[in-house]
Amino acid sequence: MTLTEGNLAPDFELPSSTGETVKLSDYRGQRVLIYFYPKDMTSSCTQEACDFRDRHEEFVGLNTVILGISTDPMSRHDKFIAKYGLPFTLLSDEEHQVAEQYGVWQLKKLYGKEYMGIVRSTFLIDEEGKLIKEWSKVRVKGHIEAALEAVKSL
Repeated sequence: MTLTEGNLAPDFELPSSTGETVKLSDYRGQRVLIYFYPKDMTSSCTQEACDFRDRHEEFVGLNTVILGISTDPMSRHDKFIAKYGLPFTLLSDEEHQVAEQYGVWQLKKLYGKEYMGIVRSTFLIDEEGKLIKEWSKVRVKGHIEAALEAVKSL
């Protein structure tokens, strides 16, 4: 699926680290920054989560909610949150349905092996639920600053 900036972002419903089921549409009236990442507790994913953690208050001050999504089960998310003090919600997409909706479930290659997985990507959604910015194949270094600048520019 190809998402187009300016169109409504696909709504979804996933279990969350808050213990509740979360729908994207629950956040109407706020901006939402959704970041898809491959796996809890890996070096790049930990760095990205900690970078978002360290700038979290700035996003909150700009009326922006951060949601992290991976295919990890909720039990692994709980450990990840506890270990790194993550102040934002993580969502579990074990069946990768939302990752597919957002076009981030793709064929990947590592050490000569091919497999399906999440390609690190971020989506900024406005208060009305429209996609306003997308980052694909994200490199962690400098990404959080770029996302924060995009939010500030609104």
